[in-house]
Amino acid sequence: MPDTAVREPEVTLALAREHGLTDEEYGWIVDKLGRTPTFVELGIYSVMWSEHCSYKNSIALLKKLPREGEQLLVEAGEENAGLVDIGDGLAVAFKIESHNHPSAVEPYQGAATGVGGIQRDIFTMGARPIASLNSLRFGSLDNPRVRYLFDGVVRGIGDYGNSFGVPTVAGEVYFDPAYEGNPLVNAMSVGVVKVGETASAIATGVGNPVYIVGSATGRDGIHGATFASEEISEASEAKRPSVQVGDPFTEKLLLEASLEAIATGAVVGIQDMGAAGITCSSSEMSAKGEAGMVLHLERVPARESGMTPYELMLSESQERMLIVAERGREGEIEAVFEKWDLHAVNIGEVTDDGRVKVFWHGDLVADVPAEHLVLGGGAPVYHRETKRPAYLDTVHAFDPSIVPDVRADDAGEVLKQLLGSPNIASKRWVYEQYDTTVRTNTVQGPGGTDAAVVRIKGTNKGLAVKTDCNGRYVYLNPRRGGQIAVAEAARNVVCAGGQPLAITNCLNFGNPYKPEVYWQFTEAVGGMGDACRALSTPVTGGNVSFYNENPESAVFPTPTIGMLGLVDDVEQDTTTNAFRNEGDVVFLLSPDAWQHRDEIGGTEYLASVRGQTTGDAPHLDLDEETAVQSAMLGLIRSGLVQSAHDVSDGGLAVCLAECSFGSLGAEIDLKADRLRLDAVLFGEAQSRIVFTARFDDGEMVQDTIVGTGARAVPIGRVTGDRLRISVGGDVVLDEAIVDLAAPYQTAIPEAMAER
Repeated sequence: MPDTAVREPEVTLALAREHGLTDEEYGWIVDKLGRTPTFVELGIYSVMWSEHCSYKNSIALLKKLPREGEQLLVEAGEENAGLVDIGDGLAVAFKIESHNHPSAVEPYQGAATGVGGIQRDIFTMGARPIASLNSLRFGSLDNPRVRYLFDGVVRGIGDYGNSFGVPTVAGEVYFDPAYEGNPLVNAMSVGVVKVGETASAIATGVGNPVYIVGSATGRDGIHGATFASEEISEASEAKRPSVQVGDPFTEKLLLEASLEAIATGAVVGIQDMGAAGITCSSSEMSAKGEAGMVLHLERVPARESGMTPYELMLSESQERMLIVAERGREGEIEAVFEKWDLHAVNIGEVTDDGRVKVFWHGDLVADVPAEHLVLGGGAPVYHRETKRPAYLDTVHAFDPSIVPDVRADDAGEVLKQLLGSPNIASKRWVYEQYDTTVRTNTVQGPGGTDAAVVRIKGTNKGLAVKTDCNGRYVYLNPRRGGQIAVAEAARNVVCAGGQPLAITNCLNFGNPYKPEVYWQFTEAVGGMGDACRALSTPVTGGNVSFYNENPESAVFPTPTIGMLGLVDDVEQDTTTNAFRNEGDVVFLLSPDAWQHRDEIGGTEYLASVRGQTTGDAPHLDLDEETAVQSAMLGLIRSGLVQSAHDVSDGGLAVCLAECSFGSLGAEIDLKADRLRLDAVLFGEAQSRIVFTARFDDGEMVQDTIVGTGARAVPIGRVTGDRLRISVGGDVVLDEAIVDLAAPYQTAIPEAMAER
């Protein structure tokens, strides 16, 4: 007979420290339990009280975000993902999460399992995933290690998503030395479900059986949540076992089986086993249902011999779910998973004592109150010290007059240099590795519009979705940078024809115990809240990722926004970037009081052409932003807009060039006398959109936006195969579209060919 005796190390304060717990936290555990924890209990507390699971350093601030709205069907954090009513008896489940630390160590599997994990958050709610997005950050492509990480992450996203069968429709990629050694990999998923047919992550009903379903459990991913709650270092390479290994084909089976099981009505509650595995799902489901669970770990299907109860409780092996079934209907659940050739094993039952009790061959190895472990319950909540970083005084003292202005003779070459910057250049090398059209719902995928548009089958509606954040802005002005992240994501959705509804967010920051980092976090979260209130886009949930640091410093503070918008009619309202018809009028939509600004601080031009990351974040006024977005959406829904593209990274000249890459150019005449030429062409002031309309519709354009607080200034005509820009009547840029497109299309492929 196998030896089933549990041989645990002695639990001491030193061992607790090795598990990432502070001395004070270990003391709290002893006080709460009234005794020294067992080894399994120490592991349980260490993962559930890790930053990754407990949000102990962020939850107090996150509760201040706007989290209510008429269309929200669940509160932020209440379920695995946000849920938004879009009418016609349908709801959208959506969420974004990080997989930064695993991707820094093992980029392929780190990114792949990030994609898999976020999909499970969607279909555990009973929603079928219909679209994936991502947001990626890397160091300089001149670095061979960065190219290795970039290549591995993109292949991991592509291979998992393509095999799973959900289109990757949108994303963003930024490169900056600030992300050297600590890439950011944020994955987002969007699904659709009928209202009233959702599932909940809850345990109720004394005696109801608890099932583990899906894959067998291995040793991969043990302490992954703890690993994600510490800084990356040279020692991180030794933690490669903390990176999970994904199997997209099993996940596809698990998707179908889970949705079929939910449809039987026999599922009381269901939750993905992501961070902290069985520990997290059992404790969170129990706490939510004000119930408890008894678990018998020897019943858990294991794919490795000799696994201990500690390993089984903490394993983060992928493609697994915990299901609470209705007693007496076990056969229905088991039949569904047997049909899909997946494990469905009864490992315990629901109790009414509020405790998670873990047995191993009859021995009680853990007995913990579920409420002790969860966010908002007994997990620690901290209010960290803040301190405004001293570097802000330096960057805000930036004097643009010390930077030589661009001469008209050089403007074309500077524009080409910007178009060849990896932050602006085409990301075709990335998205061509993704299946962007599987399931045939993609109306607009990557590369053609400011946000992706996905059709909702059986209706005329579509979803406009986008991820967005400029970390440089947040570094230079955390509050305004947080505002811009939300505002630009919403503006992108509007330019694609969607009404912004709500956001999910992935907050990527450094070590929260550093007062300067926590000040950045506090300000950026406040800025997000400002913008969400102004734009009526409540926060449905998301993810916080701290400890994103390399040996030199923290990454740029990067609060990535996942924006959800609704397109009323995908046939009528979907809008693309490219100029469409020769002779169309080119308009610049901006706030009523807006004038060209003499500002270059924080721009891609200043960073990539002049080599300086300094100044302040670009101008933004949230009332002006709201007016511009409202006007743009009204114009699109009136059928007056032929193309639309927001002015963002690289400024107006880059925006116009990108609009020209559909083959038609434009002749532009700007009224901006006595200003710096580089500020006019490459400044990045917000709340501006370039759009086109037919010549005969010009009067209707003006009539439509009367009283909105925005104005549409005609700045030129669509014509020919060149982009010609005049400022104050003088031609300052005259380039063939094919010459502008060359660096834009080749920059990233050529950089990656250097491997």
